[in-house]
Amino acid sequence: MPFWRRRGKGGASATTSTRADRSSVETYLRDFVDTRLFVEAYVEPSTNVTSTTVVLIAHDGEWTRRAVESREQAFELAKKLDIPVYDVNQTGYPARMREWTARQRREGRG
Repeated sequence: MPFWRRRGKGGASATTSTRADRSSVETYLRDFVDTRLFVEAYVEPSTNVTSTTVVLIAHDGEWTRRAVESREQAFELAKKLDIPVYDVNQTGYPARMREWTARQRREGRG
């Protein structure tokens, strides 16, 4: 068995860890949605370097990104959060996201 699949003494299994991660991601994203206006989700595909991610973007362009297990999970999560969801390969990112990021850099926050 490869070392990355082994459990140490008292260690959690990958399934338990994944479930906990999924719960913490959902909690974090729920908080983002609940504390901002007009939030939309953009699903980014996995690459050789990163897993599938979901980017939440608020009305003012503020955004956050979290990894999820799959494209399907990202769409399910957005539905559960009751927000619009888009495939970034089909829509691209909204200009307000780039503008917000540029403002953060100008103000020395990014």
